[in-house]
Amino acid sequence: MKKIVILGSTGSIGTQTLVVIKRHPDRFRLVGLVCRSQIERLEQQIKEFRPRYAAVIDQEPNRQLSGVKGVRLFSGEAGMLRLVKEADYDLMVVAISGAKGLRPTLEAIRAGKDVALATKEVMVLAGELINQEIRRKNQERARQGKPPIRLLPIDSEHSAIWQSLRAGSPREVEKIILTCSGGALRGKTISELRRVTVEQALNHPNWKMGARITIDSATLMNKGLEVIEAKWLFNLSARQIEVVVHPQSILHSAVEFVDHSVIGQFGQPDMKIPIQYALSFPDRIAAPPNHFSLIKIGQLTFERPDHARFPCLNYAYAALKTGSTMPTVMNAADEVAVELFLQKRIAFLDIPKIIYRTMEKHQAEKQLSFAAILAADQWARRYARTVIR
Repeated sequence: MKKIVILGSTGSIGTQTLVVIKRHPDRFRLVGLVCRSQIERLEQQIKEFRPRYAAVIDQEPNRQLSGVKGVRLFSGEAGMLRLVKEADYDLMVVAISGAKGLRPTLEAIRAGKDVALATKEVMVLAGELINQEIRRKNQERARQGKPPIRLLPIDSEHSAIWQSLRAGSPREVEKIILTCSGGALRGKTISELRRVTVEQALNHPNWKMGARITIDSATLMNKGLEVIEAKWLFNLSARQIEVVVHPQSILHSAVEFVDHSVIGQFGQPDMKIPIQYALSFPDRIAAPPNHFSLIKIGQLTFERPDHARFPCLNYAYAALKTGSTMPTVMNAADEVAVELFLQKRIAFLDIPKIIYRTMEKHQAEKQLSFAAILAADQWARRYARTVIR
């Protein structure tokens, strides 16, 4: 029985993780729930799943959850970190969007827990340092005769690469192929993009996701973040990561090996598939019938991304090349820009402008550290809000 904590339980990934857990009560037991602020939804989840621990990051939960019995409650970011360090669990699902997932991921690693990662910003901001921490912890565990801890990707693209890599060894990889739906605005002209509304940008054709990731999909920044994440998850160089637009979202990503064989993972656009694989790894377990049929799909198409209309992908490759704190600054500027767009305070094409100008202003730190990452993140958020007024 695998004991699981979910950070971000009320969001899209969190709620789908709960569906997977509910389907397999013989394999998974939920022991902890963490959300940012959705008290009512969290209370419903507590009543249904009866976890031992719960936390609300942005509010004091004790009053709002006063009717909930038998649950140890934590509040604020410090409370969340206490839960991560003190709770008895085997696997933590990190599904809190943005930079807030970094510190709990680090604490779970230090506590010797496996981490199923849906928050790509963790590896974008601190992939190098996270990997160092995992190596250090696993060396310690090896001396103690304990098995290594694992970082398990949940993003559909990275899960697809992870699964495909089981066909060969890391030294046999030529490149990976990250597929991209193109988002809600694929094919629109620059003139049309100038007039895009929030509602149009949120209307993703294939996936049901949170607001920020849906807008990032429309700008292609989401794919840029995934490029950086892939570099650290799979120990790749930028030249080994190719992005291909695949509107049907059926091939979730693929690996080309040195003999030019290409192994990919196909499936319906359903996040419960990679979530379940991360939870059950190294096993595969049955899911409800939803049989995959290439005959019914009929045709799959692929095309190059349009870097001119959607420059955010270029900015991600540039941030990866610069390294150090530049990916942190890029991500923070994007979070601010997307927030302003969702509030209808800026236009859609202002998003890449804010990101570019913030990156242009930043001088990357020579020595990367968690303190430098946090400082760069805060600076970028302040500066990004001054770019367009």
